[in-house]
Amino acid sequence: MSFMHRCQRHWLFGMAFLGLVHAASAQSFPIRPVTLVVPFAAGGGTDSIARDMAKLMSERLGQPVLVENRGGAGGALGADFVAKAKADGHTLLFATSTFATHAGMSPRLPYDPIKDFAPVAMIGRGPLLVVGSRQLGALTLAELIAIGKAKSGGLNYCSAGEGSINHLAGELLSQKTGLSMTHVPFKGSGPATVELLAGRVDMFVATVPTIWMHVKESKLPVLAVTGAKRSPLFPDVPTMAQAGVPGFEVTTWWGILAPSQTPSAVVDALNRVINDAAASEPISGRLQREGAEPLRMTSAAFARELTQELNSWKAIATSAHLH
Repeated sequence: MSFMHRCQRHWLFGMAFLGLVHAASAQSFPIRPVTLVVPFAAGGGTDSIARDMAKLMSERLGQPVLVENRGGAGGALGADFVAKAKADGHTLLFATSTFATHAGMSPRLPYDPIKDFAPVAMIGRGPLLVVGSRQLGALTLAELIAIGKAKSGGLNYCSAGEGSINHLAGELLSQKTGLSMTHVPFKGSGPATVELLAGRVDMFVATVPTIWMHVKESKLPVLAVTGAKRSPLFPDVPTMAQAGVPGFEVTTWWGILAPSQTPSAVVDALNRVINDAAASEPISGRLQREGAEPLRMTSAAFARELTQELNSWKAIATSAHLH
């Protein structure tokens, strides 16, 4: 047998062996409880969705899925823990859009948001709401912009913290409209909403669950939704493009990531389990009630969307000199 034939034979044997290893890893997964890391404190909206997801995953995997809260550093502490975990599918990150916005603004994270993770599944995506304080007096986005441009020093806006999606959405609004805006960060959406209701800040680009009750009780006017189309929850509220600010499309999302190098067969198995769980109650109904759209997405499609979003937020942060 020639040297070339021997090399080909060894290569084919090696590929077959790897295929068997991947198949075996999928069949034997999971062999112990799975840890779903939530990179925020217990008790918030993200934590609540993660716990619903963990219960549904447990039923489908035949192993407990345990939620572990590792809050701090805008979600970076929990993400770093998962990035450095064993890549066998037993440690996962319950990520939100903040994973992308924080990475877009913070180039010196202890992990690489692309190279150190294997995107598994995105379970849902929904728009944000541009909300003004009652004291500001704006009932449309055009009125808010006019008031801001006429006001010395422009407007201020609140967020759930540095690098949050509310923060960078506000920066994007400033860039798109030329409006002078001052960022006022808080430790979470709760205290930010309190200040908005009191009129001590002018506006908030808020997630639907954060602001829904106050809007429903007519305490705050909704000026626009940030998705590509109107929200079924707010059919009379225009999109940003319809309100006169084209090219502004911001959504919040929820998804699950694994450490990089997790076997593709395990990622595929998890993708099926997570997609099935997200399509069932209470996850599906909850997302829709909160103005979001449940999704069924391959891991490859999630990876493409995540990369695109990271690049977009990096560009916005760079333009705003936030690095």
